[in-house]
Amino acid sequence: MKRWWTVAVYVIAPGIDGSDGQHWQTLWERQWGTSAVRISPASWSAPDLDDWVDAIQEAYDDAYRQDSHAVLVAHSLGCWAASTWLTKNPSSPTGGAFLVAPPDPHGPAFPRQAAATFTEVSAQPLPCPALVVGSADDPYCTPEAAVGFAARWEAQWHLAGACGHLNSASGLGSWQHGRELLNSLTNQ
Repeated sequence: MKRWWTVAVYVIAPGIDGSDGQHWQTLWERQWGTSAVRISPASWSAPDLDDWVDAIQEAYDDAYRQDSHAVLVAHSLGCWAASTWLTKNPSSPTGGAFLVAPPDPHGPAFPRQAAATFTEVSAQPLPCPALVVGSADDPYCTPEAAVGFAARWEAQWHLAGACGHLNSASGLGSWQHGRELLNSLTNQ
């Protein structure tokens, strides 16, 4: 298949409070330099879905160029903001959605009070290639729930092993395996 773009740009959508300096998203963002834009919602600590979706739109607008395709790189609640943005913008040129550790809004550990507007999200088919990556021991989502989200998003599924919430506490560093998974998604 002939591709119409020449370069990838990345829209980084972290979870609550953003990703700290040791998080794989932050490390990748540093490596990508000007090819990456991180969302900046006003509601980092008390996430509001509409605010986060608007922040993705702003980051997308900042990142997108005529000769490029945007790839959404989301973690945790960022997965729900990214998937919501994608379903609202199905014709936006998007090269893929890399959705890591989506939390289960109906699971016992979901921060219902802090992220109340995220409790009614639903996984719907995405308009671009997508890959959901989960962990066997994620405290915010069982592998079975993540498999269900992947199926409803019509995304590929990958179980990364027992890696917790696939965040800084998981000790992944620059997470080379994740980069390989992302490359497999964007090189289709």
